[in-house]
Amino acid sequence: MASQLTQAFPGGMGATRAQSTRTSALADNPSLQAFWALRIAFTVAPIVAGADKFGDLLVNWDKYLAPQVTNALGIQAHTFMMIVGVIEIIAGIGVAIMPRIFGYVVAAWLLGIIANLLLIPGYYDIALRDLGLALGAFALARLNATHPR
Repeated sequence: MASQLTQAFPGGMGATRAQSTRTSALADNPSLQAFWALRIAFTVAPIVAGADKFGDLLVNWDKYLAPQVTNALGIQAHTFMMIVGVIEIIAGIGVAIMPRIFGYVVAAWLLGIIANLLLIPGYYDIALRDLGLALGAFALARLNATHPR
């Protein structure tokens, strides 16, 4: 029965031909699937992490800031992390709108986070994870060259 419906309505019940073609293009193109998975991830994750800088529901973000940074800037860790939160929210929105540019911005941002984490003993594992994330953000920007809107 399901296969008969699929044959009768290849794009789904009520789907237009354009919707059916777009769905088929996504289903048949692994690099387009990867592009959209990365685009969604690098939109949502920075917005969530950035917003959490104001509530610390996920973690106390201040502990991830090297004392050398706060000493050099002369501001409190929490104040700095709230500024970071605003930047991360903007970066997430930027990825949603312009992934070709903001993919590189997020990758560079993550490299800065890695540099900061390498100043704090005990956070090298998180720095390594962030390297993987930076490479993912770079891949998103590169994939956008293949899949422009």
